[in-house]
Parts: sequence; C-alpha cells; structure tokens
Amino acid sequence: MNHCVRKGGIVWRRARGCLVLKMTSVARQEVLGLYRRIFRIAKKWQSASGQMEDTIKEKQYIINEAKTLFQKNKDLTDPELIKQCIEECKARVEIGLHYHIPYPRPIHLPPLGLAPQCGRTFRNQEKLRKLSKPAYLRSYDEVS
Repeated sequence: MNHCVRKGGIVWRRARGCLVLKMTSVARQEVLGLYRRIFRIAKKWQSASGQMEDTIKEKQYIINEAKTLFQKNKDLTDPELIKQCIEECKARVEIGLHYHIPYPRPIHLPPLGLAPQCGRTFRNQEKLRKLSKPAYLRSYDEVS
C-alpha cells in the first residue's frame, strides 16, 4: 500500500515500510524555472561599466554561482530548507537586476561588542547576527 503525505511542496511516500521523499512537480517546476531564468539573465547580461571584459566576468560569475548553489542544494529534502533556498534565489535575482550588480550586496552588522569569546552573551550575540543576515546572503558565506 502506498500512502502519500504532502508537506510544503514535497511528497512523502510510504512504500514497503520506508519513507521515500519526492519533490512535487510544483516545487520542481519552480526550481527549474528559476534555474532557466538565471541562465537567460546571464545570457543577456550587460555590466554597468559597459566594458566587454567586465560583462564577460560578470556573466561567468552568474553562471558559476548558479551552478554551484543549485548543485550544492540538489539533494535537499527538508521542505522548509527548499522554500528558503527558493526565496534566497528570488531575492538575489531581483537585487541583481535592480542594482545591475551580479554580486551579493554587502551587509554591515554591528561588531560583537564587549562580550567575552565564550559564555551565554556571546552565543546570544552570535544567534542575533545569524538571524539578522538577509535572505539573499544565506548561502554566500558557505560557497565563497
């Protein structure tokens, strides 16, 4: 007996006593659509400086970044993580198109202050720094 449970774009199927995970066609189509959109953007990309060398470098960066991140995340199974990755991708695309810069915009978080390098205060400040990181930079530190 096959029993399916749908959770946030993911289908959990029970087959012969074990759970098998499969991305629903909606989530899969959204991810593939984003992938194609990124490559279409890269194909038409023009650098803000207008110089051919910059345009070639930026196009190559867009392609390499997309391949790296999509390859890294291809085996994700958690619906929430998949949703976060989709939102990050959308945010990075929109910011890149708006500012006409393919690279992630830097953020300036306040320093850790005077907390000692160990203890509860330091852990709380680290947690707050992680929570304050924008969606479009979540995977940037992991890849670069």
